[in-house]
Amino acid sequence: METEVLIVGGGPVGLALALDLAHRGVDFVLAEAGDGRVTHPKVSTIGPRAMEAFRRWGVADAIRGAGWPADHTLDVAWVTAVGGHELHRVPLGTAGGRPPLPYTPEPEAVCPQHWLAPLLTERVGVHPAGPVRLGTRLLGFTRLPDRVSAGLVDGAGVRTTVHARYLVGCDGVSSRVRKACGIDAPERHRTRVLRNILFRAPELAERLGPRAALVHFVTEPGGLRYPLRAIDGRGLYRLTCPAGPAEAAKSVRRAVAPDVPFEVLSDTTWHLTHRVASRYRAGRVLLAGDAAHTLSPSGGFGLATGVGDAADLGWKLAAELAGWAGPGLLDSYESERRPVALRSLEESHRNLRRTLDRRLSGALCDPTPEGERARAALSREIAESDPGREFDAPDAHFAHRYASPVVAPVAADEKAAEPGPPEGPRAEPAWNRSAVPGARAPHAWLAPGRSTLDLFGGEFVLLRVGARAPLTDGLVRAFGDRRVPLRVEHCDTPEVTRRYDRPLVLVRPDGHVAWRGHTAPPDPTRLADLVRGAGATATGSGDAG
Repeated sequence: METEVLIVGGGPVGLALALDLAHRGVDFVLAEAGDGRVTHPKVSTIGPRAMEAFRRWGVADAIRGAGWPADHTLDVAWVTAVGGHELHRVPLGTAGGRPPLPYTPEPEAVCPQHWLAPLLTERVGVHPAGPVRLGTRLLGFTRLPDRVSAGLVDGAGVRTTVHARYLVGCDGVSSRVRKACGIDAPERHRTRVLRNILFRAPELAERLGPRAALVHFVTEPGGLRYPLRAIDGRGLYRLTCPAGPAEAAKSVRRAVAPDVPFEVLSDTTWHLTHRVASRYRAGRVLLAGDAAHTLSPSGGFGLATGVGDAADLGWKLAAELAGWAGPGLLDSYESERRPVALRSLEESHRNLRRTLDRRLSGALCDPTPEGERARAALSREIAESDPGREFDAPDAHFAHRYASPVVAPVAADEKAAEPGPPEGPRAEPAWNRSAVPGARAPHAWLAPGRSTLDLFGGEFVLLRVGARAPLTDGLVRAFGDRRVPLRVEHCDTPEVTRRYDRPLVLVRPDGHVAWRGHTAPPDPTRLADLVRGAGATATGSGDAG
């Protein structure tokens, strides 16, 4: 069998990459060892930047409609036990009742993995009608100068050799692809062994009433200080706790105060690791998702970082396969995405330490004056530790700005004009107030239901902003001469003019700004070469205009 890209691993990141490649018309095969079903869901909340990518690929509405109740609370509460003493609460409303966000058309969505994986798999398509081969394992692969030859075996024992131009390992924490390439992923913080107990308690939400939450941080001196999370909004829950010999039912009883019937469905032990691969590429083999980085789930950055990998890698692979990429384009995948993984790892670890470092009084759960004082003191400590940042941190999802060889650098005299930190509690974040090279192109509404983000995704887009935007014929010719796909769009609404802040803004296929200027670039050929990975310097500093 021959294909352009072989994806190994059909988790959310492998499927996200499949969606992006399908969006670009790239031929691929996806090999997934499992049967496509998830019996013990891990991923539950999909962050807003990942939802923007799913919007581009046409599945955001399906994710929102997968089954999460629109009226279920999204609050986060710290409690001595679910239904016990409440120490602190971050009110976050409901999916159906929260107001629109000014900086994105796609707020986060709750879609646990046992809903998400089948949804994405069906959308990509299962063999023989589609490219996804379930129940198919990777036996090994050989890297050759012009291709990768991989051996696959299906559940019936039938072996197939696949010749692919590129192979992408999306095969998780213990990635066989990464190990076969000899790529190290050193530990950055101590590994913790934890336990997830999935259980069903249909009466619990009704018993809790207004005390219900999406996430309860069970915080008691006996060792429970991890989240108990509502999974489907209909009675399915997951408790995270330290690994140990205790029966699962006893751990649930410790965590849940009301005497409600429940059924333990599964009980798994897992390792919380903090690793980032030393390299993301070995020739024609690349890594994405957990194969490239593993983070603490505190903050929900793992899936977001992996989907970001897919969005960055997909268009660069398509460019290589179409023949217009320069020699440095695919290398820029690592230089752009690895720093994001490192920052996300440290942010998630800070969230984890915020939970682990709290000293809990032995009297915390006692119905005594000493217990009341201990609870009041811990309540103040939690409130003063900015606990909401773990669950509402748009900067962690949107503020990544690529310092990349395929992004035109900002001229020195322009840096002073970049937006500063927001002022005031309701101020709009800087990353949605200006189209700075390397950053995500800002969201602004063009019409009801249509965002500027909907302009991007297929090819480079040159935005001519405002009524007096200069002509760009030279730039169009330069891109055409190099067969780099480019579309010109004209926008002159006041909001777009204000946010994009320059008459000309060049946006990449992944929605990140590549260049901006007050006038057309003095050397459009150099700019075209730069953004396709064939140039090492900026184009006469187009940003200076």
